[in-house]
Order: sequence, then structure tokens, then C-alpha cells
Amino acid sequence: MRHFIKILLAAVFLAAATLAPVHTAHAEADKTGLFVNLTTDDTWAAAKAISFAHQKALKGGHEPVAIWLNVRAVYLADKKRPSHVHGLMAADGKSIQDMLADFIADGGQVIMCGACSKAAGLTKEDYIDGVVMGKWPLVEGLLFDPNVKTLSW
Repeated sequence: MRHFIKILLAAVFLAAATLAPVHTAHAEADKTGLFVNLTTDDTWAAAKAISFAHQKALKGGHEPVAIWLNVRAVYLADKKRPSHVHGLMAADGKSIQDMLADFIADGGQVIMCGACSKAAGLTKEDYIDGVVMGKWPLVEGLLFDPNVKTLSW
């Protein structure tokens, strides 16, 4: 019986070792994009959302990665508005605007809701460099793309 168990365990380990590279390669090929729907100007929540989109999704090889700032989140990209970053992310000494700019510099998209901007009294000139004013075809293209997942914050 012991001999049978040893053979069975050897077969299981061999199968796992053989299939592991296939699973990893398959996972790499299946990386989808991420569309983050950010609606708050609460800097703690926003810093978590931006960090997740940038450090986990974008730097993890997912494409495209976009953050759609709408409702009160439009204030986050206002270059005149001071921001505070909470928790462990505060150690970097970066503002929310810095975090968004770094995300953009690494290839992420920051899309601004035009209607929300208008309601907030903000225009493209008020925003940090690289912010894109979101027209429906751009938002629709990401939101309904079967290869892009949506996460709301």
C-alpha cells in the first residue's frame, strides 16, 4: 500500500509540475483591462483606488487601465485643490494629483466626466496635464469591452 501511495504522490507532483507553466502562460495571455469608476473626492478612498489601478492592475500588465472620475471625484484632478493622502500611501509624500500624474505617465488613462465637470464649475484647464475629457464613445468603448472589467470605488 505504501508503494502505491508513493507512486500516486509522484504522479500528482509530476502532473502539477508539468501543468504549472501552462497555467501561468494561459493567465498571462488572459490579462484583461480595468475600468475604475471613481465617484468620491474622499482622498482616502481615492488614494486606494488610484493605487490599486496603478500599482496592481497597470504595473501587473493589465491593459487598458482607466480611471473615470465622475460625480465628486472630478475635484481630485483639480490642480488648484490641495489633497491629503492617508495611511501607508502617505509615506511617499505624494498628493492625489501626483498619484494621478504618475498613473498617466505610466500609461494609465484618467477620464473626466464632462457633465460632472460642468456641474462642479471645472474645465479642462483646471485639471492636471494628461486628463482626458470623457466623451461617450470613449467611456462606452471601455465600459462595454468584454476584455475590460469594471470596478467601482
